[in-house]
Amino acid sequence: MPTSTSERPPTNGWRVIGVDVGGTFTDCVALGPDGGTLLKVATDRDDPAAAVAAAVAAIDPGGDAAVVHGSTVATNALLERRGARTAFVTTAGFGDLLALGRGARADLYALAPAPLVNLVGDGDVVEVPERVDALGGVVRPLSPGGAARIARAVHDRDVQAVAVCLLFAYLATAHEDQLGRALVRRRPAPFVSLSSQVMPEFREYERATATVVNAYVAPRTTGYLDRLRHALAGRSFSVMGSHGGTLSPAYAASLPVTMVLSGPAAGVSGALAIAARAGVHGLLTLDMGGTSTDVAVADDGLPMTSEVVLGGLPIQRQMVDVQTVGAGGGSLLAVDAGGALRVGPESAGAAPGPAAYGRGGAAATLTDAHVVLGRLPAGLCLGGAPIDADAARRAVAVIAAQLGVHGEVAARIALDVADAVVERALRTVAVWRGIDPSARTLVAFGGAGPLHACRLAERLSMDRILIPAQAGALSAFGLAVAQPAVSLSRGVAASATARSIRDAFQALEDEAGGVLRGLTGASPLAVERSADVRYASQSWTLPVPWPAGGRIEGPFAAVHRARYGFTLREAAVVVTLRVRAVGAPPPLGRALRAAGETPAMGSAECVLDDGRTCAVPVVDRATLAVGDGFAGPAIVLQRDATTWVADGWRAHVGPHFDLHLERG
Repeated sequence: MPTSTSERPPTNGWRVIGVDVGGTFTDCVALGPDGGTLLKVATDRDDPAAAVAAAVAAIDPGGDAAVVHGSTVATNALLERRGARTAFVTTAGFGDLLALGRGARADLYALAPAPLVNLVGDGDVVEVPERVDALGGVVRPLSPGGAARIARAVHDRDVQAVAVCLLFAYLATAHEDQLGRALVRRRPAPFVSLSSQVMPEFREYERATATVVNAYVAPRTTGYLDRLRHALAGRSFSVMGSHGGTLSPAYAASLPVTMVLSGPAAGVSGALAIAARAGVHGLLTLDMGGTSTDVAVADDGLPMTSEVVLGGLPIQRQMVDVQTVGAGGGSLLAVDAGGALRVGPESAGAAPGPAAYGRGGAAATLTDAHVVLGRLPAGLCLGGAPIDADAARRAVAVIAAQLGVHGEVAARIALDVADAVVERALRTVAVWRGIDPSARTLVAFGGAGPLHACRLAERLSMDRILIPAQAGALSAFGLAVAQPAVSLSRGVAASATARSIRDAFQALEDEAGGVLRGLTGASPLAVERSADVRYASQSWTLPVPWPAGGRIEGPFAAVHRARYGFTLREAAVVVTLRVRAVGAPPPLGRALRAAGETPAMGSAECVLDDGRTCAVPVVDRATLAVGDGFAGPAIVLQRDATTWVADGWRAHVGPHFDLHLERG
C-alpha cells in the first residue's frame, strides 16, 4: 500500500494533483488552499495508467481534484523502439531522405560509421508525384486521383501510422492536406502525421524526423491517454508538454511529439517556482532520480530550445532545454573490459531495485554505494522497507573485488564516476555556452539529487545550493503549479516582407489563443513572440525575443555576441517565427513542509569525501523550523529524499522550509 506523508487538509480540499511517472517511482503532489501532501509509490511499468489512477485515488479518495500528469510513454516508446509500424510519404525523388540525413558523420574517424537512426522500414517509403518550390509555388500539382493512389499504396502496407513530409510543405500545405484527407478515408484509418502541422519550418530532414517520431509514438501514446482517462473515472486531467506547459489530452493525442520530454520539463518548472518564491535567481537545476539525471540552466523563465536530439533523432520543436544522462540512484555499477568502473545507463528500476531495497536485487547500484558510505543510514526506509545494509555491502563487494579495492573505496569511486557524468552534463548546458556556474545557485532535487549536490557544486566552483522542501517529488510539484501553454511556429519564406511577418505573427497568436481558450476557457495571460535568426552567410540560427518595433538586427546582434563573442556586418535573416501563449498558473498556496515519518537517530558512521570515517549528525528535516541552521558534515532525512551536507558547507532553513546550503 502507498504511504502518504503530508500536512493534512480538510477532506477533498485539493484543487490540483501533479503526478510524475519516473523510471523507479511515481510521485504525487496534491495542492489546495490549506497546504499540500505528497505520496511516492513504485512505478508499475506494465500498467502505468492503472498505477497513476491508484495513486490519485490514494491521495484524494472520493475527491474531484484536477490531475496534471507528466508521462514518459512517448519517450519510452521512442527510446525502446516500441512504436508503431510507420510509413513515410514524401515528394518523388526524396525517398532516401531519412537514410541520408545531412550527410554528417557522428564519428569522423570510424572506419565503418553507424547508419543514421531510421524508424521507417525500407519497404514503407512511398514517393508522391508532386512538387512545390522554395517560395511556395506549385511546380507539379497533385491530382485527387494521385492522392487516392498514394493512400491505397500506404493502406496495402498495413501500417499503423503514416508520416507525410513533402518538400516545402511549410510554405504551401495544400498537397499534404490532400493526402491527409485521402489517408483517413481508408479503413481502418492509420494515424496520420502531417509535417505542416507537426513542424511547419524549414530543414527537410529535421522536419521529416519530427513528423516520423510524431507518427511512430502516436498509437502507443493515444492508447495510454485513453486508458488513463477511463482509469481516472471522469476526473479532469491534463498532461505536461515538452514545452513546459499543460495541454489537454485530446491536443496531446493529436500531436504526441509534444510529450517526448514531459517529465524533465516539469522538474525545471517546479525549480523555477520554488526559487522565485525564495527570491533566488540564476539557476542550474539538478534533477537526479532513480534512472537518469536531468540538468538545465534557468533564469526568470523556462529555458527553451528547438534543437533536441532524442534517441539519435533530431526533433526540431520548441522544448524545455534539458540535458539528460543515464545516471541515477538505481544505476547499475559494472566493471568494463578495460577494468574501469561504469555507472549506468542501465538501471535496477523499482523491482527488484537496488540491493539495499531488500527485494532480491543482487547487482550493485549507486544507492548501494551511498549505503556503504553511511550516507543512507541503516534504519531509513527505501522502496517501502528499511535499508538492507548487508545486502548493499555484499553487492558492492563484488564490484570491489573486480577492481581490487576495499568496498568503501569502490563506493567512493562509484560516486566519483557518477559525479563526473553529471558534471559533464552541467558543463554542457552552462560552461560550454559561456555561462559561469559560480555566479549561480544549484537547485538540487529528485531522490538522489541532494545526495550529490555538494560534491557537484564544488566541482563547478559554486557556493550556493537550494534544496526544495519536497525535493524528492519536485517534478510532481512542478506539474501541480504548471501554467497551461501553447507553443506554435511557422517558417518564413525568403521573399517575406515586414508586413507578411507581422501578419504571420498575428495568425500564430490567434491560433495559439484559440487552442488555449479551448484548454482553459479563458484568453491567454501573456503571449510571447520570438524568432530564429541567422546572418545571411550562416546556416544555423539563434532564438531571439521579438522586439516591439519589429527591428530584429540589434537584438540579434546582442544575442550573437553573448553566445559567440562577435558579430558580423551582414543582414539578419528571419527564418522561423514562434509564439508562446500562456494561461494563468494555479495558486502556489501555503508552503508544503518536508515529509516526516523518518526514523529517530542521532548520528551515523559515515565515510567523508577525503576517506575519513566519523560519526555525523542525522537531522529529521520535518522537525526543522524556519531560521534553523547547522554545519556539515550532516545527513538530512526526509521521506522522499536524503541530503548530504558535506564538510565545509552550512545549511539554514528558509521562510518556505527550503534548505539553503552555503560553502565557506
